[in-house]
Amino acid sequence: MAKGQFLGEFEQVVLLAVARLEPTGYGATVRQEVEERTGRPVSVGALYATLDRLAAKGYVAVRPGPAEPERGGRPKRFLALKPAGVDALDASRHMLDRMWDGVELRRSASG
Repeated sequence: MAKGQFLGEFEQVVLLAVARLEPTGYGATVRQEVEERTGRPVSVGALYATLDRLAAKGYVAVRPGPAEPERGGRPKRFLALKPAGVDALDASRHMLDRMWDGVELRRSASG
């Protein structure tokens, strides 16, 4: 992975949620998956900004579904990992594994 191409924590979490939910995942289900697995609330704005950024980087494909009357005629945007997204997650995982290799954390009495 080139300099400046590392995934942020939230980007990793969102990409992993997309991977878990393929091929039927869309914004609301990704948000729910992230909230359930991380125990943290996720704003709709933060999620969609991240999905748009990941799509612009070529990591996520967006496929519109059929228009749905209960959604005011708007289609769901189904999400899938692209090969570059798989590569980015894999590189991120390996980088973190290398950083953790040999680390033994110790808690001091004062900290």
